[in-house]
Amino acid sequence: MKNQVQLITYVDRIGCNSISELEYMLQSKLNGLFGGVHLLPFYYPIDGKDAGFDPIDHMQIDSRLGDWNDLKSLAKASEVMADLIVNHISAESSQFKDFLEKGSKSEFFDLVLTRDKVFSEDISEEEILKIYRPRPGSPFTKFQLKDGKELAVWTTFTSNQIDIDVNSNIGLAYLENILTVFQKAGVSMIRLDAAGYAIKKAGTSCFMIKETFDFIDDLTQKAKSKGIEVLVEIHSFYQTQIEIAKKVDYVYDFALPVLVLDTIFNANSSNLKNWLKIAPKNVITVLDTHDGIGVVDVASEGNRAGLIPDTTLEKIVEQIHINSKDSSKKATGAAASNLDLYQVNCTYFEALGKDENAYLIARAIQFFVPGIPQVYYVGLFAGDNDMELLSNTNVGRDINRHYYSQEEIDAVLKSRFFNDFKKLILFRNQHSAFNGQFEVLDTLNNELQLKWTNEDTWAVLAINLSEMKLNITFYDEIEKEKVLF
Repeated sequence: MKNQVQLITYVDRIGCNSISELEYMLQSKLNGLFGGVHLLPFYYPIDGKDAGFDPIDHMQIDSRLGDWNDLKSLAKASEVMADLIVNHISAESSQFKDFLEKGSKSEFFDLVLTRDKVFSEDISEEEILKIYRPRPGSPFTKFQLKDGKELAVWTTFTSNQIDIDVNSNIGLAYLENILTVFQKAGVSMIRLDAAGYAIKKAGTSCFMIKETFDFIDDLTQKAKSKGIEVLVEIHSFYQTQIEIAKKVDYVYDFALPVLVLDTIFNANSSNLKNWLKIAPKNVITVLDTHDGIGVVDVASEGNRAGLIPDTTLEKIVEQIHINSKDSSKKATGAAASNLDLYQVNCTYFEALGKDENAYLIARAIQFFVPGIPQVYYVGLFAGDNDMELLSNTNVGRDINRHYYSQEEIDAVLKSRFFNDFKKLILFRNQHSAFNGQFEVLDTLNNELQLKWTNEDTWAVLAINLSEMKLNITFYDEIEKEKVLF
């Protein structure tokens, strides 16, 4: 993956109707801004109950967006990351329908993970409580087969998302076949979606256990053999994230979004500085994604302290709600149909009270900390919370999944804010200092200074948090010493 800013987007929510239209936009209106693009699920169907993360057919591009040849064309013009949905298939898939029709005689019987494949006897309440849950309620859904038999099936996320047995031969073959299709289409990187939940073992949390690491490592090696890099998506306690990073190509720095809010809200960089001392370097940095703003990534776990005191974290969450005029409350936790109760659903721009200066400072911090920065399409356009979409779907995360028209995009591209944001993106893409050494300069906690040095070139980000002033200076042989902001 190029050490340049990457775009995260749905194909059909960024003013485009197809993959080919997106390719044209990246080469025209957004030319030069992104070293690659992470395409959120484009499989059939894109409009399932979980916005494509519940594919009926993982190896078929939704025909409304195009086909694999269109993706191959895009991959020639720009690096492409795609999601490998590791944990589950759709309840509407042909495989699961065959399972319900034929039961144990189905060729897909071993693909579907039933409760009795993990627990030989009825699961106790104590064992259920051990299972790490992304949502309230039981991790199982009972389905009736055609012959009348009832089976409890693992459904970690929703009853429409059927967990697969990744330890079975057919489960392994299912994932490998997707990798092969990706390779032929020119996909250069995959994000392992929900991989932390893929391995279930009785008596454990069924989340990021030893066997999960082994599974991820095995799948990573298979991807690498096809020339595909791997990003693992895990929301977890920060020390667990550090350990995971040692074993994979890339992880997300999911602690960063809240730490940046902490830095700005409290005019205090101490928690962020402490994290940068220990944070892994093989990371993809984000402030926003198609999911919410994660809390578990900085919170305490049991008697282990988090990156931010829990009392401070509670105030940060409350400040998000205040800044969004409580619109985020309507999309968070039990207020809507949320899969992840440990996330706050809100656009990052609204989380900062729609303050353009604060938002530019937040992005500058993201671009200067170690890692490859990704920018979510709503964040690219400094989007507001989409209350109309939330009202229509009652899906909390839809508040940050707006469908942009070309007219809306054109209006943003003409704005003063976007001109500054574009200048920052291009600087991050083009300055050679970001391929060098990183250091946090010693300052008071109401200031933050980050520096990159590569031979004779350097770039420094300096922020006065008390006055919310941003300053970026740099040096190279062509420009000599100059001020970007």
